[in-house]
Amino acid sequence: MLKESFAPIIPSKPRILILGSLPGDLSIAKDQYYAHPQNRFWKVLFALFSKEFTTDYAERINLLHQQQIALWDVCASAIRPGSMDTAITEVIPNSINQLLVASPSITKVIFNGQKAQKLYDKYFDKQQNIKYTTLPSTSPANAQFSLDKLLHHWGIIKF
Repeated sequence: MLKESFAPIIPSKPRILILGSLPGDLSIAKDQYYAHPQNRFWKVLFALFSKEFTTDYAERINLLHQQQIALWDVCASAIRPGSMDTAITEVIPNSINQLLVASPSITKVIFNGQKAQKLYDKYFDKQQNIKYTTLPSTSPANAQFSLDKLLHHWGIIKF
């Protein structure tokens, strides 16, 4: 039940850091961020940047690089049976402060859901030179948000 996150994706001069909580079981099995086909993360990003959606992981990572978006998780590791964020315990956080120091071009941190934000707040202090925003989770568990509703909220990453 011990789950570990992936290495961060860090383009040159990232302007935004998107933080999730911890990869789900399917993401871990595929060694890919947001690999569950019902997770809307990649669909949201591709739609926002007017790119044709693809399931090719290399092209997904390329989109992050093109848009100067870094991607990571708050948890380096945690105990979690299954993939639900509500089951996360015994967290060891990632070295997010070190990432922010090493990448001073990051001016926004976006939390993909409230759990990521709550975990961040538990382990880190917010920095004055960075704007923090919590957006609705793209997880399939967040069924109350349609793709259109997610696009409306997530549109702030374009600015």
